[in-house]
Amino acid sequence: MTMKDNTGIEYLPAKTIVTRTRSTAWFGGDYNMNLYRGCCHGCIYCDSRSECYGIEGFDQVRAKENALEIVRNDLRRKVKTGVILTGAMSDPYNPYEKELELTRRALELVDAYEFGIGVATKSDLILRDAGLFQEIKEHSPVLLKITITTADDELSKLVEPGVPPSSRRFEVVRKLSEMGLFAGILLMPVLPFLEDSLENVLAIVERAAECGARFVYPAFGMTLRQNQRDYYFQKLDELFPGLSEKYRRQYGNSYECRSPQAKRLWTAFSKACDERGILCRMPDIVRAYRLGYGDRQLKFF
Repeated sequence: MTMKDNTGIEYLPAKTIVTRTRSTAWFGGDYNMNLYRGCCHGCIYCDSRSECYGIEGFDQVRAKENALEIVRNDLRRKVKTGVILTGAMSDPYNPYEKELELTRRALELVDAYEFGIGVATKSDLILRDAGLFQEIKEHSPVLLKITITTADDELSKLVEPGVPPSSRRFEVVRKLSEMGLFAGILLMPVLPFLEDSLENVLAIVERAAECGARFVYPAFGMTLRQNQRDYYFQKLDELFPGLSEKYRRQYGNSYECRSPQAKRLWTAFSKACDERGILCRMPDIVRAYRLGYGDRQLKFF
């Protein structure tokens, strides 16, 4: 059974919200936290539309009922603190968050129970909580990931219509970095035949350097499966007529759709990052943002 409040958002029942990750390989996360379900950003490529995740009406944002109480109880029961990742299945800074403040209140709980936090978002609303991230940073790791897939604002408005243009997201990285927070860019997906040019990838690295980004983590290609593929091809037919046929010829029904330029792109990309002191390899990123955390724990005990 679902319910709605005066914002019009629908609430879904939940038993637990902060769950342990199967592996810490993805940005060193120990736990996952999703306060919302679904997303209204409208990104044409979103993997979370896939049937395997079972999210009906994906474009409608719904919140977890009694989310903050559940998060508090989850954190209180954890035997071991760690880094909580949020933003994998739904953006924690969707438009409803401005009024509901579920993400902000959850961050306050993360701070109170001395956990670390890793956020992935495309929204500039993350700046509202910069002060909270600084407070969490005093005791635990903080990792802020802003997704940017193209340096071209016009293209970003087509493939990610419900979020600020890329130029605004670069500014978000700049502001977070200037506040001493470990912030960088998720360069994924890089859409084949649309965003996988050397010019685009190197432009993102250049802008990242100008904004003080600590890292850029890429995926030169995308995934396609189930109804996600149908939705993506439908959008390609609307926005870039003929391009879906190129995908069908190149990839058929493959799940992993690597850019034909992937090897060349990685070589040029990693060289450009190394020259500018930007991290681009997962182990290096994890080591850097968690640096000193273990020492502080030892000092405490």
